[in-house]
Amino acid sequence: MGPTGATDQSARDAPAKVMTTRPLLAGQSLLVIGGSSGIGLETARQGREEGATVIITARDPERVHRAGIDLGASIAAFDATDFQRLERFFDELSTPVDHLLVSGPAPHDGPLVSLSVESARADLDAHLVLPLQVARVAPTVIRPAGTLIFIGCIDGGHAVAGRTLISGMTAALSMITKGLAFELAPIRVNLIAAGFVDTPLAANALGDQLDSRREELTKKLPIRRVIGPTDVAALALHLMTNTAVTGATFDIDGGQQLVRVGQ
Repeated sequence: MGPTGATDQSARDAPAKVMTTRPLLAGQSLLVIGGSSGIGLETARQGREEGATVIITARDPERVHRAGIDLGASIAAFDATDFQRLERFFDELSTPVDHLLVSGPAPHDGPLVSLSVESARADLDAHLVLPLQVARVAPTVIRPAGTLIFIGCIDGGHAVAGRTLISGMTAALSMITKGLAFELAPIRVNLIAAGFVDTPLAANALGDQLDSRREELTKKLPIRRVIGPTDVAALALHLMTNTAVTGATFDIDGGQQLVRVGQ
């Protein structure tokens, strides 16, 4: 057998090389504020699967405890809109994190006549003041070249009765995100604006109307299915790993803004 044949035989006899893919967030850390259910929990789960060390906070001690056990995550139970408590939490972090995602409750739908001042202030605290408070301490909490991601709502692109406050907060948070991209650089700041997402929070809000909303969306949306937490979490992980993106608002709604749903 000539030299060429011997080489070919050696190649055949050599053990096959196993192709391995390094987890996307290996050696990194992820903090999720509002991480005990829905989008926050699923983002924490996917981050953990991609190798990240995970920290989750939420206001419900039992739920955050269960989530921590499930994910092997560090936990803290407190209301993030208690801003003094939030600041103490950040002060107690032993090291900065690579990625921070801020999730939270859905804002209240309904006409202004039924919206109390207390409810409006609670919505503003949860959806505008909380992001600003997190951004204020971000340079000491997030490593340079890390990411800060907010979860918000889609605007819808047209005026709708009962969504005046939501539309205003959505537009404001999008502009805040743009400004923070400059103020916090090189930390990257982005906003995920979600349409209807099939979460326990949505189930509680819709009650016995949940099935009809799912059916309507499945029929009307171009993707012919309902958006789930896994879809939003996958986008969040993409924003954590794509270092070319900052100051942007990403709509994820399955095409909901292209059709009239729930009106």
